[in-house]
Amino acid sequence: MRKVILICSSLLLIPLFAMAQPEYPNVEIFGGYSFFRANPDGINLNGWEASVTGNITHYFGIEGNFGGHYGSPNIYGIDIPYADVTHHTFMVGPKLTYRSDRVAPFAHFLIGAARAGTGAFGASISDTALATVLGGGIDIHLNDSLAIRAFQADYLMTRFKTSPQIFFSGFDERQNNFRLSAGLVIKLGNR
Repeated sequence: MRKVILICSSLLLIPLFAMAQPEYPNVEIFGGYSFFRANPDGINLNGWEASVTGNITHYFGIEGNFGGHYGSPNIYGIDIPYADVTHHTFMVGPKLTYRSDRVAPFAHFLIGAARAGTGAFGASISDTALATVLGGGIDIHLNDSLAIRAFQADYLMTRFKTSPQIFFSGFDERQNNFRLSAGLVIKLGNR
């Protein structure tokens, strides 16, 4: 008889535990400004970042992340006229989020590709390489469908060939880059 009472009371408590966990969005779409510090040359680039996260559970989701950064090379504090640098990333990976009523801190690990190029006076060079991101940030909830990404800080590793190797087959060199982003998050659907 004790076992029956214990099982019945446990079954009655399951909905309470399910209600205690706050709802979470099915999909989160982020878009905003992004600052990129490209290494090894130390070039500062400005641009955009966008991501789409499909949340599988309250804490775990899969993120697709895209970014574009643009600027001019700077050698010893002097901007090089008529030259430009572009850097684009295309990555995917897991995202872990701790959700509370006001904020949602998160961490993500992404892997994919980066494409960088530089050009001046009509000539250009570009390369595609492996890219990985390890980082995180904090979203501040405005309401059920909108949040502000107060900040997102990422370590972004790339393995572009360095000059003059870009013209020849050779070993890739590791670049340790930094990316800082902020913007708006649109939350769609609730689970």
